[in-house]
Amino acid sequence: MTVIAVLGAGKIGEALLSGLLHGGHAPGDLLFMERYPARAEELTQRYPGLRSVTVADAAKQADVLVVAVKPQDIDPVLDVLAPLLGPSSLVVSLCAGLPTSLYERRLAEGVPVVRVMPNTPMLVGEAMSAISAGRHATAEHLAVVKELLAHVGQVVEVPEGQQDAVTALSGSGPAYFFFLVEAMIDAGILLGLPRALAGQLIIQSAVGAAKMLAESDEHPALLREAVTSPAGTTINAIRELEKHGVRAALLDAIEAARDRSQELGRAHDEH
Repeated sequence: MTVIAVLGAGKIGEALLSGLLHGGHAPGDLLFMERYPARAEELTQRYPGLRSVTVADAAKQADVLVVAVKPQDIDPVLDVLAPLLGPSSLVVSLCAGLPTSLYERRLAEGVPVVRVMPNTPMLVGEAMSAISAGRHATAEHLAVVKELLAHVGQVVEVPEGQQDAVTALSGSGPAYFFFLVEAMIDAGILLGLPRALAGQLIIQSAVGAAKMLAESDEHPALLREAVTSPAGTTINAIRELEKHGVRAALLDAIEAARDRSQELGRAHDEH
């Protein structure tokens, strides 16, 4: 059996472990590294059979190492992994902005690396994850990663040059929706609705709209137009959104997120 180690058991790391367990992976084949002892104890109690290990022990025991630490914490992890990994290991990076070239430069020659940009709906099994192969990763390595991530959502393969754009669009994407829902709930309160009712109305509307988008072959503009009657309430609302430049602001926001993802990668680039 393949032994999988998740290095960094925050929300995303835990969500992946939980998805693998629910997908049939045996607890004895799953390891995790967590630098906070209280958090490690919490996870071992929540998921009986999971083992908390050091980075070094993970490198020695696991076939697949999923790196899910914060980008700024990557250097000490790579320092430990560098002398311990070889081409028989597979490194899967979930660190935003970090290119596969960073791992390939710091690890032994031939170690395969696959870069992944997931998002937080992984917590409910509805992640959108984009994967890219490094120089030494084969189709077989990509298939392994797709199988792992399929337990927690959907997976697409993209060229690594598109990963910063993916990070800005789907990696950060849930935050944009949460921001919009938060504003719409506030609008409901402004119009005199109780907060709980406003929340229920908007959240179910969001769920229904997302399902329509997922199940329909129609362009989002056509679905919007179906709600927009001549001289009706919706077109008046759309006019205000356009007047305040909401579309342009969203484009600028996603570009800014892309730029920050690129900065994270450059911060670890050695010249």
